[in-house]
Amino acid sequence: MMAELLKLIKGRKSVRTFDGKPLSAEDRASLERYIHSIRNPFDIPVRFVLLDAKEHGLSSPVLTGETLYVAGKVDSVPCADAAFGYSFEKLVLYAWSLGIGTTWIGGTMKRERFEQAAELSEGERMPCVSPLGYPAKNRSIRENLMRRGVGADSRLNADQLFFGGAWEKALPPEIQAANADLIEMVRWAPSAVNKQPWRIILTEKGWHFYEKRDKGFISEKTGDLQKIDVGIALCHFVMGLEEKGIRPVIRAENPGIDVPDEVEYIATVNP
Repeated sequence: MMAELLKLIKGRKSVRTFDGKPLSAEDRASLERYIHSIRNPFDIPVRFVLLDAKEHGLSSPVLTGETLYVAGKVDSVPCADAAFGYSFEKLVLYAWSLGIGTTWIGGTMKRERFEQAAELSEGERMPCVSPLGYPAKNRSIRENLMRRGVGADSRLNADQLFFGGAWEKALPPEIQAANADLIEMVRWAPSAVNKQPWRIILTEKGWHFYEKRDKGFISEKTGDLQKIDVGIALCHFVMGLEEKGIRPVIRAENPGIDVPDEVEYIATVNP
């Protein structure tokens, strides 16, 4: 149901303080089964690898109590960043539905050690990893400070993210009202330091997703983190449509809308 999906999306929080217990055999088996079912609309495979923290000597200075990680690998091909974000978010949401906490980590780790443990091949990228574990009863002081620092519990208003027909032209109120749940799902998508870089323009051809770029989010190792963020937002939007019984068509055909230089087209969703 839409209400349950929206509740899952809005309720999910990044977890950096874990209780130190390994996943139950049942939860781990459920997670592994789900991993094999994950697909994205770009038809770009994202390969997930579960990594035992102790066995591989893996850690992150922003985490405590984690025992297991998941690494995601993707080939360095066009649209790989958005495909990665879409697929990884599906895993994150499913994990949360089982009571398993996660947080996206792209930089605060010894990347070489993670890449070695994940057996990264030439031509592959490992943009992000995440711990997988049960949240501790209380967050650490460090985690609380980090959340406050990025305004983790706040989001941009819908009129700053969704436009009608042209860049920064208001979405008609009746359309906004008719799609309120979908808009909320996109608003509450997580993003690197909560920048929320997605912008969506609705035309007669569909909902066009764009990346509004900021400096400092692209590297050879991670790819474009903000394109990954757009993939996350796209995942929420498509999951919402599917929850309504709609199987949308997703394509990457630039509609040619006039946008600022720092804005890049990603994909179109046509319900």
